Amino acid sequence: MRGMVSFARFMELALYCPVCGFYEKEDDTIGRHGDFYTNVSVGSLFGELLAFQFADWLAQAGARNAGRGTDTLKIVEAGTHDGKVAKDILNWLQNRRPELLAQIEYWIIEPSARRQQWQRETLREYAPRVRWGARLSAIGDRSCTKVSGIVFSNELLDAMPVHRLGWDAKRREWFEWGVAINGEQFVWTRLPQLNHNSRFTLQIPPELIAVLPDGFTTEICPAAETWWREAAGLIRHGKLLTIDYGLNAGDFFTPERKDGTLRAYHRHHLSTDVLANPGEQDLTAHVNFTGIQSAGEQAGLKTDLFNTQACFLTEIAVRAWNENNGFGPWTSNHTRQFQTLTHPELMGRSFRVLVQAR
Repeated sequence: MRGMVSFARFMELALYCPVCGFYEKEDDTIGRHGDFYTNVSVGSLFGELLAFQFADWLAQAGARNAGRGTDTLKIVEAGTHDGKVAKDILNWLQNRRPELLAQIEYWIIEPSARRQQWQRETLREYAPRVRWGARLSAIGDRSCTKVSGIVFSNELLDAMPVHRLGWDAKRREWFEWGVAINGEQFVWTRLPQLNHNSRFTLQIPPELIAVLPDGFTTEICPAAETWWREAAGLIRHGKLLTIDYGLNAGDFFTPERKDGTLRAYHRHHLSTDVLANPGEQDLTAHVNFTGIQSAGEQAGLKTDLFNTQACFLTEIAVRAWNENNGFGPWTSNHTRQFQTLTHPELMGRSFRVLVQAR
């Protein structure tokens, strides 16, 4: 990397470089011995509850699909890392709804050949039913490029490269922060101002702009909205779901977020030094749910739900606790996992869930 680049380019290389990117590391970066926890690292319950809900959604998509004779029901997952959540979902379907499993294809969207290999190893027992594609455009029946079923991601959008913007109060305009090399260190630098005005627009009320302090910093992620819009266009009948850290648009502009939401994780320690040790720490920024919700609605989807993970999973669990619904035995281990997934000081409040449908 020579000269200066946007932070988005730096983040892309630090996380996804095939040679030294953080997500290309052979050792496990997730869980107790990794760098951060995820819903999946808590245990199998997360995937099992998703599978229980997906079974209902797939039945609805299948009913709408009846008589067409062309579409196969699909579950499409993007950002599955090593494939554990896919395995938990497929295990539950195999054990509790085998007749439904026989009707679906499970697609994994994964651009990395190395991660695909990890996933194939994790899912080898389901090999005939699981397919891979590097991009969303790889999915589709022979006669169409639409999906009847579910497209979902878990902690994908918060790892997409972001552009970091700063506010110049004197000039009353935004500028973009880039990254340069000073000796042996990466440092922040302002990119040429001509680069940003034509590329970025932030919808901020004039009364807020009037009091925004000099140097206020935030992030935008055009890649997330582009991905969501493409995923929305893929759906014929079904649901588009994401679970991730995130905020509404207005929540980014508060005094406690004057330095933005960008952060790094290494061995479960939070750091704001996101330029240190590229490839050795996870980089993440909060998702702008207002932006992706709007992108989906502009693509013709309707919003079914936007809520916390705690509310989303609790609603599913209430139905699962009804023995007649076929979820299976609820164990003490399930209870411990459920508490972690829904506790407001753990994952229940910080994770948000957006569900849109066509």
